[in-house]
Amino acid sequence: MPSRKFVDGEVVMGRWPGSVLYYEVQVTSYDDVAHLYTVKYKDGTELALKESDIRSQSSFKHRKSQSSSSSPSRRSSSRSRSRSPGRPAKGRRRSASQSREQKDDKKKTIQETSLALLVLVLRKPSENNTKRYNGESESTEKNATSCIILEQKLKPDLEIKHVLEQYSLRSRKDEKKKEEIYSEKKTFVAVKPIEKVPTKTKELEFGGRIGTFMMIFLLPVTVFYLLLMCKQDDPSLLNFPPLPALESLWDGRVFGVFLLWFLLQAVFHLLPIGKVVEGLPLSSGRKLHYRINGFYAFIFTAAAIGVLLYFQFELHYLYDHFMQFAASAVAFSLALSIYLYVRSLKAPEEELAPGGNSGYFIYDFFTGHELNPRIGSFDLKYFCELRPGLIGWVVINLAMLLAEMKIHNLSVPSLSMILVNSFQLLYVVDALWNEEAVLTTMDITHDGFGFMLAFGDLVWVPFIYTLQAFYLVGHPTTITWPVAAAITVLNCIGYYIFRSANSQKNNFRRNPADPKLANLKFIPTATGKGLLVTGWWGFVRHPNYLGDIIMALAWSLPCGFNHILPYFYVIYFICLLVHREARDEHHCKQKYGLAWERYCHRVPYRIFPYIY
Repeated sequence: MPSRKFVDGEVVMGRWPGSVLYYEVQVTSYDDVAHLYTVKYKDGTELALKESDIRSQSSFKHRKSQSSSSSPSRRSSSRSRSRSPGRPAKGRRRSASQSREQKDDKKKTIQETSLALLVLVLRKPSENNTKRYNGESESTEKNATSCIILEQKLKPDLEIKHVLEQYSLRSRKDEKKKEEIYSEKKTFVAVKPIEKVPTKTKELEFGGRIGTFMMIFLLPVTVFYLLLMCKQDDPSLLNFPPLPALESLWDGRVFGVFLLWFLLQAVFHLLPIGKVVEGLPLSSGRKLHYRINGFYAFIFTAAAIGVLLYFQFELHYLYDHFMQFAASAVAFSLALSIYLYVRSLKAPEEELAPGGNSGYFIYDFFTGHELNPRIGSFDLKYFCELRPGLIGWVVINLAMLLAEMKIHNLSVPSLSMILVNSFQLLYVVDALWNEEAVLTTMDITHDGFGFMLAFGDLVWVPFIYTLQAFYLVGHPTTITWPVAAAITVLNCIGYYIFRSANSQKNNFRRNPADPKLANLKFIPTATGKGLLVTGWWGFVRHPNYLGDIIMALAWSLPCGFNHILPYFYVIYFICLLVHREARDEHHCKQKYGLAWERYCHRVPYRIFPYIY
């Protein structure tokens, strides 16, 4: 017996999930492990279907009914020779077959109406293929409350359906068969989120194996180069810093302090405070649970720092040993990455990352082989995403502020240092206060936990994002109050765009039927989700990235224009977000098909309006 019935490239008829309707699809691939076919609809939507949900086109040829019971005359002439006491009078008598036919017609009408509701929500491929988007919002956009209104209109019909099923004249055998069919449909709908079982990663990013191999070495070198440049009197790009001795970069006491910091944040994370929420469905349909207590961890950390300062602890110790702390973080992130890759070799197939399962050691080691590595309920990737590096960012900024006051004998920090600390503190507190939003980001849902995220969370964030504060300690910059006010307004504009855009998106994802969102319009997709085309998301495709870049510029401006070094962060951030936007574009085009093309036609600009 062959292992598969349909070959790649064959045009067949595939059943649309949750319905009895079949559409013309093309087989693109077959998963031997899960026994699922990946098929592509005409609108570009790709789904994974079982073999039982696929039929050949020849099986859909018209067949003429041979049933003799279809004659109206024969049905109307049927009589019963006896009448029971409970039956109606002769003039009002109906046969059992007539009563059954009328009730079946009524149930069929209700089923078709219910199916229409399902098709409206899912936007079947035939509609996407025939109703081409012409730039008018009326034909393709839906208000968030339209589905609720239709559901209320159908409520009486659903109640009638319940009564008809309760007093059905079908035989028990027919009812049992119907229940089995319905159970099969219900089972299919239940696994609807399982569109694809993780397979081998075919499209390699970041330059493939060669690119990821080089980045493993170039990223640490870049960190040390930038930090050495900041310590020079003339931090120009042409003035290459002298290389320090390797033994000067390592300090066992500093490494111990780093480990203590990591463990302290882990303890705060494990405290039974804060709510527990569910993440997005995994490929297996399972949802992981996450405890949201990052803001509490920040409060506890602030209290601990306050106690240290009260007992005269010299926090500028971080500034004096900044290079050693960076070396400790690099060593720890490398050791963590090795552990993550080794343990991922024993992980089940469904727990591997979609983008880190190429089969190439270097590539999978860099991008992350396992999607959500956990020790019990302790999620390593989620913990490192917001805790040690992000909170450490604020602590290092505070240490730089105190170092500036000590080195330059200041009674108060400089205005430039106050602006940098304030702007970045607002950003970190906002991220921790809205911690739940990180569960829908690409880092959590798509990228595995490997060297890329481990190094980024534990090294890049705390030692590169603090570059402006580190620069100001050795290169004080004086700015006037009007300039400070203008920079503050710029940062507030960026923050407003960033926060309002993210809140709009998260609220819509959480509850599209919220009356507060009734004014928002969206383009329905075949996945059941909607693409917002009003508000900030109708302005550009990634308004949160736009706000991020504006804030990054505001963080660099207090450092003046004597050197380009403080602007490395904003330059890097633009490159990072443009690259991430390209990755988002690729994934969304595969996921949403024609609906994404409609969205791009309606919202042509990606990040910068009228520019890009």
